[in-house]
Amino acid sequence: MPASTSDLSDPKEYQKIFHWAETQKDGTIPSFNTRRNDPYQYQAGFGNSFVSEAVPGTIPQGQNSPRNVRFGLYAEQITGTAFVAPRHANKKAWLYRARPAVAHQGFTNLPDNPDMESNFLPLNPKIHVSPTQLAWHPVDIPESEKVDFIAGLKTIAGSGDPTLREGVANHIYVANTSMVKKAFVNSDGEFLIIPQQGALDIQTEFGPLFVQPGEIVVIPRGIRFRVELPDGPSRGYVTEIWGSQFELPELGPLGANGLANARDFLAPVAKYEITKEPWEIVYKLGGKFFKSTQNHSPFDVVAWHGNYVPYKYDLTKFVNVGSISVDHIDPSIFCVLTAKSRDVNAPLTDFLIFSPRWDVASHTYRPPYYHRNAASELMGLIYGEYGGRSDEFKPGSISFECGFVPHGVAYEQFKAATETALPPMQISEASIAFMIESSRPFTITDYAWNSDKKHEHEPKMWDNLVDNFSSHAKEVEEILAKKEKGLPIRVDGNPH
Repeated sequence: MPASTSDLSDPKEYQKIFHWAETQKDGTIPSFNTRRNDPYQYQAGFGNSFVSEAVPGTIPQGQNSPRNVRFGLYAEQITGTAFVAPRHANKKAWLYRARPAVAHQGFTNLPDNPDMESNFLPLNPKIHVSPTQLAWHPVDIPESEKVDFIAGLKTIAGSGDPTLREGVANHIYVANTSMVKKAFVNSDGEFLIIPQQGALDIQTEFGPLFVQPGEIVVIPRGIRFRVELPDGPSRGYVTEIWGSQFELPELGPLGANGLANARDFLAPVAKYEITKEPWEIVYKLGGKFFKSTQNHSPFDVVAWHGNYVPYKYDLTKFVNVGSISVDHIDPSIFCVLTAKSRDVNAPLTDFLIFSPRWDVASHTYRPPYYHRNAASELMGLIYGEYGGRSDEFKPGSISFECGFVPHGVAYEQFKAATETALPPMQISEASIAFMIESSRPFTITDYAWNSDKKHEHEPKMWDNLVDNFSSHAKEVEEILAKKEKGLPIRVDGNPH
């Protein structure tokens, strides 16, 4: 049943809609900002200074750290930037909790995850460099052993090193069991999590977030969280950034609105858990794993305020823009989130999506033009089909092209696009693909390089990109002969 006539109670119905606007049914029903099966309430806005209390009257007014916090709570600040960062860039949050995070029993080393990598410098013998256009079929979700979100992380490619405070790592995750009495904190960087199969019920210190395929969630550096799997086995993608934070791209000539609108981002509402039982906190630092134990829940925050918070976003709310006259616009118009690098002219990474939209440009070549660009490009498919890849591309797949490697569509698509005048049409229907684009060169991990899921784009697909120019040899020779003699040459009917 099309989403426009359904009650949207099935989460997969959201994969059929052209845009979130369809859920409003032309104003005939009260509008809503989360999917029908989302069990939680949220606060709206991007980068806001939020305030949330599970118990009203908890947060001290006019100060952050009074001599006594109500109910005997402890005040704890998380600072996500330098103390002296400019006001517009300063990120912090004050938490009022039953016991502070410092109440733990020390740290011990954990075994390395052999499928993860954090050092992407060429000196590392466990990474690989290749100009070949690579791809990976979807990774299988384990069935014979229990694997939670953290244990199921596997690194594909990246750049830099977390100890250098600039870089990016691209992971996948496969999981079949929820994290039980275990929380995770990434001391290296920020996580952008993109579910592809199965929803994630994420408990954070700031409150819960329910994230489904077609939505994304960002967990800032240093914030504790736990992942449950309400739908059973789950798979998805993770992009981790070091030394930077995701933000909304500038809109430039678009003006005040468009792309991902700030009010469509959702932050959690405080919800505390008071327990006296053993918990394990897993830390990732410098790519290594450690754990501490404590006899109380890490999610005992009764109230909080600040702008350093986790958040989620529904990709069906993205406002696509594009050409309404001629030519294919650069992919930067599909940017949802960006993260700055030390190069003021190039981002560390952009998160782009290719979702349902209209293609109306006329008298022009509509597919992506053949190009070589400076960026590293890593693509994934959340659901549906995506025609912009070179070969079979299924949900859960990955495709990679390094900087300045030429790419573009096969001859059959080129021929169809140049011979047929297409009418205005909807494209990417019931589909969302994404791209991680970075100014940094990506290297490939041992795990990905040796994976039985790895394959190469078939170069033969471009063999029949025929030389059409040579078929005009006689015409070209006549023009050049006239030019050499200084005779007038007619171009577009006009003598020159």
